[in-house]
Amino acid sequence: MADSAAGTGQDPGGSAPEVPGQRTVFVRRIGLFQATAINMSQMCGIGPFVTIPLMVASFGGPHAVIGFVAGAVLALADGLVWAELGAAMPGAGGSYVYLRQAFQYRTGKLMPFLFVWTAMLFIPLAMATGVIGFVQYLGYLWPGMTQTQGDVTGLAMVALVVALLWRRVESIARITAVLWGVMIASVSLVIVAAFTHFSPERAFTYPAGAFDVTSHQFWLGFAAGLTIGIYDYGGYSTVAYMGAEIKDPGRTMPRAIVNSILGIMAIYLLLQIGTLGVVDWREMLDPSSTASSSVASAVMEKTWGKAAADVVTVLILVTAFASVFTGLLGGSRIPFDAAREKVFFRRFGVLHPRHRFPGLSLATMGVISALGFLIGRHTDLATIIQLLMAVMVILQALSQVIAATVLRRRQPDLPRPYRMWLYPLPSLVALAGWLVIYGFADRSSPGRHPIEWSLAWVGAGCVAFVLWAAYERQWPFGPREINEEYLPRRAAGTGGEAEGEEGSVTTAPA
Repeated sequence: MADSAAGTGQDPGGSAPEVPGQRTVFVRRIGLFQATAINMSQMCGIGPFVTIPLMVASFGGPHAVIGFVAGAVLALADGLVWAELGAAMPGAGGSYVYLRQAFQYRTGKLMPFLFVWTAMLFIPLAMATGVIGFVQYLGYLWPGMTQTQGDVTGLAMVALVVALLWRRVESIARITAVLWGVMIASVSLVIVAAFTHFSPERAFTYPAGAFDVTSHQFWLGFAAGLTIGIYDYGGYSTVAYMGAEIKDPGRTMPRAIVNSILGIMAIYLLLQIGTLGVVDWREMLDPSSTASSSVASAVMEKTWGKAAADVVTVLILVTAFASVFTGLLGGSRIPFDAAREKVFFRRFGVLHPRHRFPGLSLATMGVISALGFLIGRHTDLATIIQLLMAVMVILQALSQVIAATVLRRRQPDLPRPYRMWLYPLPSLVALAGWLVIYGFADRSSPGRHPIEWSLAWVGAGCVAFVLWAAYERQWPFGPREINEEYLPRRAAGTGGEAEGEEGSVTTAPA
């Protein structure tokens, strides 16, 4: 049945919309369970196991749980934005597709170009943090590991991930399901162990002034905690980047996004509270302690002993591997779709001749991940998180929230199998959350200037766009191309500045 759908780009039930230019490229073979597993594996990777101490340091006590709650609220609000856009435009590339459709009427291909420019950096950097966490936990099993040995191990891990992804997507979906099971097992064991030796006094005894909302320090900690929290929840949009490979995307994608956020929210809260009930939060602030570098291993050692700690550490290593695996899987689709639309280097638009996956995109992101890992190993994990979040916020998160509203006005006839609950409230909550993260970035990382670096990166992207547009004769050196491929045939052309044939590319004066 799956093979019979390969020629049309639709799932066997015929419910997925046909996407021009993608009918013979990707096959819709990823169902709801696999889509949710891909999301959850990416979300609950090494993140919470290495950021619980960072969250405690940000807040200065066990009330750090506020950061995970705030992150969950932002993730859910932003997830509803993703759900509406992804269900309506289920193409390969995720945000690239949405920004291309929303902003083409005024600025041509500028916004999707800048997004791809940025995604080629922030996605591999996010994967690099996962590799850093992997090596960090490996140090619990290998206490004598040197800096060089850790570097070599991390590079070998990146190479292995790329090698495993060098195959057809249906076999990848099966691998992901297995890795998802390992992830659930690892966090479940840590949570169960924590609550068998749980101390309410340790978990809920707060330092003086912990909840003083009039204090500048509280809001500085809140902003830093929100950044770490949403970093931990990052991954709920992974399936959107694989929209052209999702069965019945109008129903599957919103459910996978919301289900994965709610599931991970419950896991994170139990994990955070349980950990604080076993390990004194002051230990997490000591860089030389196991609680600082491998807090989950410390929980297991204090509760069920060293042998159990070793077993769970192995499971956490597999979980970290799974998050990098699924992150590169989804992220490698972004430059592919952009290249096919002539918004990125054309060679990125070529699929592997046998296995039909974007080989150059995958290889390039693998190399950048390896470089990011080496840089991160010799700097600071919290600073890397702030830097990659600042870049992501300005060119993806904020732009995409605006895009959802722009598309409702520009393309009112766009079929929306899922419409955002309580619109525009989720968009406003997401907008406020992203602005807090960006506005406090410099103060959360004093001396590192993430805001300035993100603006410099955007400026460099604008220069690159001008050079590329001049070479390709695109706007502002040529006419804007209005591509309304997702509109129904009778409505195509009505949302732009030029009328054209049904669902086709039309042009408007520069």
